Amino acid sequence: MGQPHPPFRFAKSRRLTRGIRRWVTAAAGALALTGGLVAVGPQASAAGLTQVTGFGSNPGNLSMYAYAPQALPAGAPLVVALHGCTQNASDYYAHSGWPTFADRYGFALVLPQTSSANNANSCFNWFEPGDSARGQGEALSIKQMVDKAVAQYGSDSRRVYITGLSAGAGMTANMLAAYPDVFEGGSIGSGLPASCATSVSAAYTCMYSPPDKSPAQWGALVRSAAPAGTTSWPRVAIWQGTADTTVQPANATELRDQWTDVWGIGQTPSRTRSLTGGTTLSEYDDASGEPAVQVYSVSGMAHGLAVDPGSGPEQCGSTGTYYLDTICSSYHTARFWGLDGAGQEPGPGSLPAPTGLAVASTADTRVSLSWNAVPGAASYEVYRAGTKVGSTASTAYTDTGLATGTAYGYTVAAVDASGAVGAVSASVTATTTGYTPTCHTASNYDHTVAGRAYQSGGSTYATGSGQAMGLWNTFTTHTLKQTAPGYYVVADSGCSA
Repeated sequence: MGQPHPPFRFAKSRRLTRGIRRWVTAAAGALALTGGLVAVGPQASAAGLTQVTGFGSNPGNLSMYAYAPQALPAGAPLVVALHGCTQNASDYYAHSGWPTFADRYGFALVLPQTSSANNANSCFNWFEPGDSARGQGEALSIKQMVDKAVAQYGSDSRRVYITGLSAGAGMTANMLAAYPDVFEGGSIGSGLPASCATSVSAAYTCMYSPPDKSPAQWGALVRSAAPAGTTSWPRVAIWQGTADTTVQPANATELRDQWTDVWGIGQTPSRTRSLTGGTTLSEYDDASGEPAVQVYSVSGMAHGLAVDPGSGPEQCGSTGTYYLDTICSSYHTARFWGLDGAGQEPGPGSLPAPTGLAVASTADTRVSLSWNAVPGAASYEVYRAGTKVGSTASTAYTDTGLATGTAYGYTVAAVDASGAVGAVSASVTATTTGYTPTCHTASNYDHTVAGRAYQSGGSTYATGSGQAMGLWNTFTTHTLKQTAPGYYVVADSGCSA
């Protein structure tokens, strides 16, 4: 999204289109895409940024661009950066300042790119459940890019981060909610709370007059989007200009409420301090006293990404449409995530990453893995979705107690005799066999929020089967039976799991 342009444009509703045009006329005088920010094609022109293909099934029809500093060691972090509306990967790469810190601190960058084929204004479809829920559409394409980058650059799957501007920030919030097992941290620039909108009309409501939900209500939307049983959450930075008329500053408050609730901490700052560029930083600590949520409020800043051109150590980026000269948000975000090395665990040991990680076999509730031996290794640690699940002295491991019909990502690292953990291997995905049906009775609205259904034109339809469920509201109730991953059928007459 981005002033003066609307974040999305559909041809489905002439009334909505006319309303959008009236708003654009009142807000900007004319609809004029300037500054060369319209996505003009898949080729990125910035030096060092290259297109990567073959990263998966790509159900969201996105393009993958990446940048990795020369001689990047295995086990380095990975940052995913999502552009805003009317922008592309090359534009974000050139203006945001992230390449500066990729070189300085040593990490790889992935810049997903959407196009007008997906959205008339080249926005990520953060407001569409089919594109922003786990395992679906654009969200799954971005996850596949992460897997590709981890394998291609040897990135540490335990240190993957995501950031975005505007529509990219709305998608960032949804990715953090849907994939807390993938992302260690996130940064939401001029964006919206996760699952704030599931339709075009609701998206505009979120932008201009965000719902005043309680922290618990906002937090519940994150927990319902995440895998069941999730207890570990990403650390989140929130950036917002006080003069933003495209995404109202109230969204930063709702985002703070959402992520502090997810972390189980209060909404009173642990500390507040002033930074350059008229910026106020409020931090909210977790139980260990470390900031879990940060809110950066930039006084007088309109809609856009905060940059601070110059050669100083805290400066970055270049100005342009939606790149505003105030403070280098990328610098402060990188430090919050610990990419500068401050306060982080020691880097990986000297042992190389194991090669040949493969799925030996799968069953309903178990996955067996194997890999090649690493000279000098005393043992190996096995990680599922970045979390250690076991240790073994052999080059094989069986993970048990898993859910049926579910995909799991694994990596392995060698450990030397002193206990130092080496570089992490490329990831491999294993899917358990079988599937255990589940039953869910709720209102059409709640089904939609949970991703079991989607709404279109005020009506509700079951995800996967597309069966009609009636009006999209809190008064119509149905029972849905999930018969396969991402596939639900109406089962009002009786449902047995």
